[in-house]
Amino acid sequence: MESWLNGAGVPDWHHTLDDFRSDDEAMATCLNLARTAARTELPILILGETGTGKTLLARAIHNSSPRAAAAFVAFNSAALSDTLLDSQLFGHEKGAFTGAIKRVKGKFEQADRGTLFLDEIADMSAAAQAKILRAVEYGEFERLGGEELLHADVRLVSATHLPLATYLALDHFRKDLFYRISGITLRLPPLRERPNDLRSILASAIQSASVRQKKEIVGLSRAAADRLFEYHRPGNLRQLQRVLHTAVALAKSEVIAPEDLLIETSTEELHVAEAASAPTATSGNGAPPLDGDLSLASAEYHHIHVVLDRFHGNKRRTARALGVSRSTLDRKLREHRSPHAE
Repeated sequence: MESWLNGAGVPDWHHTLDDFRSDDEAMATCLNLARTAARTELPILILGETGTGKTLLARAIHNSSPRAAAAFVAFNSAALSDTLLDSQLFGHEKGAFTGAIKRVKGKFEQADRGTLFLDEIADMSAAAQAKILRAVEYGEFERLGGEELLHADVRLVSATHLPLATYLALDHFRKDLFYRISGITLRLPPLRERPNDLRSILASAIQSASVRQKKEIVGLSRAAADRLFEYHRPGNLRQLQRVLHTAVALAKSEVIAPEDLLIETSTEELHVAEAASAPTATSGNGAPPLDGDLSLASAEYHHIHVVLDRFHGNKRRTARALGVSRSTLDRKLREHRSPHAE
């Protein structure tokens, strides 16, 4: 059976690890370790670039574990305020905040006796990390606005695409939490490290897209295949899936032609193009031009925007990378009258 990690265009959330296979050493190593991890109760940390299939792997681990009959609860930790994150993870009591009209169970309660998948865990604030640590270490927590101590038996699987080693070195992620969530660490390799799998991935994705769109596409022309093999695929499996589904829709015959592959206008290419245009306003080392404003305020303004662009305008992650609070970042943006401050 094919899976999205192997290349099928549509993830099947009922897959187990037995449905996955790979002809590339890095992926095969990851899958073998995942099979071992699934049989244990140890917390699992999945590291991998955007689009490599971290959520699907987490589900497959759950489906292959002794907890398969219980709930798999997924939660994305990115871009939420501490209050919202607190409420989502631990629940809230009626009246805990404006709009809290009834008691709501959080993800920990929902995942009791099952698996809780915390995606993008490195995006959590220090306060959220402390609360997660307590819940993971002791299995206890309180709902927002409540006083009752609650317990949940949860198997934790976490994931991030961010450089966690760097975050640990900069104290942007708690080391004690890292030790608790990384009983077994799995690294999902990017697509560029899976050259032996690429042919089967392409074939499976085209077949899946053809079935969904009720078209009879048998494959790629030689020129189209060469173009895909040479392309660096920064968005990994997710991006490749999108490219091939679009190509199937555009194909005028049973074979996908090079002009059907719309791979230049992805978010990744746009971001690279914007970054490439930046030197026109700066010197070669990324600093303000020597014939421009040389003040410290100008340098600070420039650096803030470099980091903002790096995190695609996400101010919470930008503030963490800069080592300042979100309120300090907002103040500095207002001082510089930046459009990001609006």
